[in-house]
Amino acid sequence: MSTTTHPTSADLFSVTRTDTPVADEQREAALASPKFGTVFTDHMARISYSNEDGWSRRRVEKYGPLLLDPATAVLHYGQEIFEGMKAYRHADGSVWTFRPRDNAARFARSARRLALPELSEADFLGAIEALVATDVVWVPSGEETSLYLRPFMYASETFLGVRPSLEAEFLVIASPVGPYFAGGVRPVAIWVDQKYHRAGAGGTGDAKCGGNYAASLLPQQEAYAKGFEQVCFLDASTNTQLEELGGMNVFVVHADGSVATPPISGSILEGVTRSSILRLLTDAGHEVSERQIPLTELREGLADGSVREVFACGTAAVMTPIGRMASDDFDLTVGDGEAGPVTTRIRAELTDIQYGRATDRHGWLHRLV
Repeated sequence: MSTTTHPTSADLFSVTRTDTPVADEQREAALASPKFGTVFTDHMARISYSNEDGWSRRRVEKYGPLLLDPATAVLHYGQEIFEGMKAYRHADGSVWTFRPRDNAARFARSARRLALPELSEADFLGAIEALVATDVVWVPSGEETSLYLRPFMYASETFLGVRPSLEAEFLVIASPVGPYFAGGVRPVAIWVDQKYHRAGAGGTGDAKCGGNYAASLLPQQEAYAKGFEQVCFLDASTNTQLEELGGMNVFVVHADGSVATPPISGSILEGVTRSSILRLLTDAGHEVSERQIPLTELREGLADGSVREVFACGTAAVMTPIGRMASDDFDLTVGDGEAGPVTTRIRAELTDIQYGRATDRHGWLHRLV
């Protein structure tokens, strides 16, 4: 097993343990059948920022509510960003995370776009290491389970002027999770939205901020009402090119084995899982292209069989096969409606690396405990 090692600030975090930990039996019950993002560990990591002092007060403390003044900047101007990561328990009991430096770099890019203070890679990794070390008993060991990590930052200054906040809070919280979609890994039905857009050119589409997700909720709600589980958005400029799902990147697998995914254009989030899949597909000998994918091309490919598989990917769901795609003017089955061989094989390879069942030949894993 290989591991990447980089200096972090984990040792700088003071740890104040909770006086009301979750009872062992209650925690074990949560770990036995974890539901996504509903139960949280006993502690959270935190660092505070001010223009005068920079980043300071690195600590792990009791998980609990945040005290916010009604005039706190984030509540009015939406200055906030976040990341999504997982900690995986390997067969020997050790705990690892996957490509955290990429998450740290994206977090810094998101901060820059939202005019928030940038956090160093050392502090980003240090907060995660300090929290997981404190709450290591919360890392589950069941099939398809992990400890989901949510680093986030928000503008914490109390003021009502339209300018970047002079104060910020960075936190990491954690939740034991199982599969993202109820029922586990299975093909999902996708509504291709031709009315709403997730992001546009020059906007915040390539930053991981709450506003992008808020913009996707109404079309998501409408898709649910039609019997679909996710929404695929088109580009805002021409309304003709595939972009991404509300929280996942999308890939198209052709009958000849070639694979395409929309390019990073400024309005699409550069997913860590997306990048990893591109590498694994190339390793496996697939011709891979990052290019514009017109909706008309996809429809024709699904109809004539030249498109065999479509899948979505992201940290939470890993890789999700898509079995049906529809919109106001079409309704098409992807392949035979089941998970295809490329999706299945690459997903297995990726998760085998994450859980330590396969050699980490790219040095993607980072040991936490």
